[in-house]
Amino acid sequence: MSMDAAAIDWASVRADFPLLTRQVHGKPLIYFDSANTGQKPACVISATDDFYRHHNANVSRAVHALGSEATEAYEGARSKLARFFNVRSDELILCSGTTFAINLVAYSWALPRLQPGDRILVTRMEHHANIVPWQLIAQRTGATLKVAELLPDGALDLPALYAAMTPDVKVLALAHTSNVLGTVNPVAHLCKEARKRGIITLIDGSQAAPHMPVDITALDCDFYAITGHKMCGPTGTGALWARREHIDAMPPFLGGGEMIKEVRFDGTVFNEGPHKFEAGTPNIAGFVGLGAAVDYLSQLGMAHIEAREQALLAHLTEALHGIDGLHIFGRAPRKAAVVSFAIDGTHSHDLATLLDLEGVAVRSGQHCAHPLLQWLGVGTTCRASLAFYNTHEEIDAFIVALHKVRKLLG
Repeated sequence: MSMDAAAIDWASVRADFPLLTRQVHGKPLIYFDSANTGQKPACVISATDDFYRHHNANVSRAVHALGSEATEAYEGARSKLARFFNVRSDELILCSGTTFAINLVAYSWALPRLQPGDRILVTRMEHHANIVPWQLIAQRTGATLKVAELLPDGALDLPALYAAMTPDVKVLALAHTSNVLGTVNPVAHLCKEARKRGIITLIDGSQAAPHMPVDITALDCDFYAITGHKMCGPTGTGALWARREHIDAMPPFLGGGEMIKEVRFDGTVFNEGPHKFEAGTPNIAGFVGLGAAVDYLSQLGMAHIEAREQALLAHLTEALHGIDGLHIFGRAPRKAAVVSFAIDGTHSHDLATLLDLEGVAVRSGQHCAHPLLQWLGVGTTCRASLAFYNTHEEIDAFIVALHKVRKLLG
């Protein structure tokens, strides 16, 4: 049960994050890089620490107390994630994150099915993790990639996307939210249109799950990939949700322990459900931490988190208008708290380096989205990405630092 929005003391929430108290180059840290990785509340750090101190054992392999406790904690995290996203536990494959999840779909679902003449539809805004696996599969199957383009404000060109959903398209792979533009795509509507045409949908939820309520069942997609480290959880954690019929029909992606029922030299009987995709010893402590992160986010309430971040985004966007020569990329009507920008005559790496000396952490570069930046006509951008633990005071301090750095760079 989440608390009432008016009752949330955001200063107290911020105090839950130990790293945010540190200084960088003698200045208070302003962490504006949550699209890269989220910071961890103390409860997540404690849960991971507690597992190693008091419960450490492997999962599903021992009848002793520690083994039972480890298995219960690991499977408990699966159950928490399932409730968080409104799906069944036996449809949730635990893995290292979105990149692994998309590769799992590419190699286990697409590789055995696609053939020459088939098309894989992606959008211009995709992260490399939702481009490169499909290129590799296309090379091996004879299928080809098809790209849906964007409008000048960074929103999808929906009529063009619908027109691109031709009978040869077998897969639509789409970001729920862009990591560069912040654009939030109308995923439920797109999945409905794809389903009418018999197109399988994979949604990259990396940048959506940490910032807004996500009801995967309501989206009506075929696959949904999430990563734990962006949603206050440990690195090396994530999940792939898949429709049960796909889980049953897909062959294992990796072979080894844990994903089997019986092994003989003349053949192996694989485990059922999500477990057949979970070969080897998983990141048990990481998933215990992710379970704690899900509890934490649920207590705050994702709708409250989204509202908080939208208020911060509005403040930041308005404040940036006062910087001479600054251009914001991505102005879609609905966007997450991600602002990519460039300043005339200034390289983004120089900007980010000097901002770091002021204690401000922003990302600079191509953000694993080279095709998108080529379309934007820029080599690199700076990206300030906010989370609910940021403050309006930090935004004001960031703007002061930006003015200072702007003068230094001429």
